[in-house]
Amino acid sequence: MLKFNKQLRYVLFALLFSIAAYCGEPIIYVNQVGYNPKSPKIAILGLYKEPTENRNFDIIDTKTNKTVFTAPIGKAQNVEDWKLGKIFYQADFSSFEKPGNYKITFKIADQIYTSASFAIEENILAKRTISSIVHYYNKQRANTPEELDADKKMLLYGSTKRVDVHGGWCDASGDVSKYFSHLAYANFVSPQQTPLVTWSLINTSETISKQLQQWKIKDSLDNEAIWGADYMMRCLSDQDYFYMIVFSYFDKDPSARRIVGLKANSVTTDEYQSAFREGGGMAIAALARISQWKKSGDFTSQQYLDGAKRAYAHLLINNTKYDDDGKENIIDDYCALMAATELWIATNDNFYKDEARKWAHKLENRMTDKGWFRSNDGNRPFWHAADAGLPVVALTRYLKKEKDSKEISEAKNVIKKALVYNLAVTQNVENPFGYARQSFLFHDKVQDGFFIPHDNETGWWWQGENARLASLATAAIEGGKLVSVPKKDAVKNPLDLYASQQLSWILGCNPYSVCFLYQFGETNVPYMHSNYGHGSEKGGISNGITGKEGNPDGSGIDFKMDVEGNDEWRWTEQWIPHSAWFLQAVTALASK
Repeated sequence: MLKFNKQLRYVLFALLFSIAAYCGEPIIYVNQVGYNPKSPKIAILGLYKEPTENRNFDIIDTKTNKTVFTAPIGKAQNVEDWKLGKIFYQADFSSFEKPGNYKITFKIADQIYTSASFAIEENILAKRTISSIVHYYNKQRANTPEELDADKKMLLYGSTKRVDVHGGWCDASGDVSKYFSHLAYANFVSPQQTPLVTWSLINTSETISKQLQQWKIKDSLDNEAIWGADYMMRCLSDQDYFYMIVFSYFDKDPSARRIVGLKANSVTTDEYQSAFREGGGMAIAALARISQWKKSGDFTSQQYLDGAKRAYAHLLINNTKYDDDGKENIIDDYCALMAATELWIATNDNFYKDEARKWAHKLENRMTDKGWFRSNDGNRPFWHAADAGLPVVALTRYLKKEKDSKEISEAKNVIKKALVYNLAVTQNVENPFGYARQSFLFHDKVQDGFFIPHDNETGWWWQGENARLASLATAAIEGGKLVSVPKKDAVKNPLDLYASQQLSWILGCNPYSVCFLYQFGETNVPYMHSNYGHGSEKGGISNGITGKEGNPDGSGIDFKMDVEGNDEWRWTEQWIPHSAWFLQAVTALASK
């Protein structure tokens, strides 16, 4: 009955949303969780025609039901590419800083329209969400009896050899496979998955340790990070490369699972060795970093560090052998930079210092005069559906250790160019939601767009980009601590505004009014079931909004709660990189 009621609720929501859109009802889009008192705070009013009388919005205290703030809406804006037929107006209440619980209202004629409720509170996103994110990863552990039994004696594809690779996290609410990276064959699209989650947990533990202790979640977060480190150690082969994928074949029979390499349409191979860009670099980084905790899981701190060293030495010799096209690209650069940086921090060894500088220079040399990075040696701009902010984050992490003034200056210059570009490409069209735009190569021509091109190197893979948004928010916050960018239109801090709007989009301030952080806000996506009792969990983040289905360049806009068959995964499925990047973003905010 509970499941039926949930399904009914989502059907009713979709129906009501459609009726509101058809009837031209005004909608107020807002971050449905909340804002820091001193952060930028922008809601969006969506109308079907220009208001003729009232142009002021009100903030109502939900406890007293009294108006506590009034201000005029901004200028009319139209997102031409989305063809939603609406006029959008920003409702900027950044100057209102009083903690409390609120909603926004707007009056047209005699009708008052009301937003979802939200709160204003210091460190609200970190304080209210991190415990749920840790809960999400704990529930994503591949630790059911079926999984543990199968994974302790896992067959390598095309071999009779069996190895113990138990542990880790199921990748998504619809996929119980375990990935270091799942799009290696596409070369330029490889996301960081299990190793990124582990590194993100470690980063949060170290960066806001005192707050985590106050909120009584540090121990559980640390345990989750160690769980990830132990899994990666089991995936470190006796030949010193990491096994890339434990694949379920979407089969309910656990004995079907194999260690594999993966191509399009679930075609499996014996190319299961992880290159730097295929999860290897971030795994080395996570192991080296956690080794400094002097805590043991199933492995000791020294084993974590020794494993990171062995894997790094192996990839220096074999990396291009494992890269599917035999060439290193920007993803190798920033993942190897992370690996070398963490080894340098952990050991203080000049060898790793030289290695970190080498990879930093390679990454820096990919910066163009336009402000975007080259992915390759040609004219392909770097874009990424999940890790778009990772080049800047890798450089900011490197600068935690680098002391040479010339090296620091060069890295900061590249960080600044990247951030200025991110702002410029986002602002070069009317964009009231502030959605992070990007440049990409489409039919041999560089063009800008809101969403990633659907016609890309994978041949099939495109999905909502909430991880990308959170990664860019992280880059803006962390990069903004090191460099300043030119101000525009009297915006106090453009990078803070940029970061705030990406997180607000994830939390409900988007054209579909959906909060993609599960069991937060007023409207979530439907529950998604998975094998072995896994599925959607509180603290998980769904893929999100995409370009219009059928548009190969990713233009237009699309989001579907439910589709006949299984295609709804593109929008509603939870995926572990989303929460990992969101965790990094709220950590960066809490440490400002």
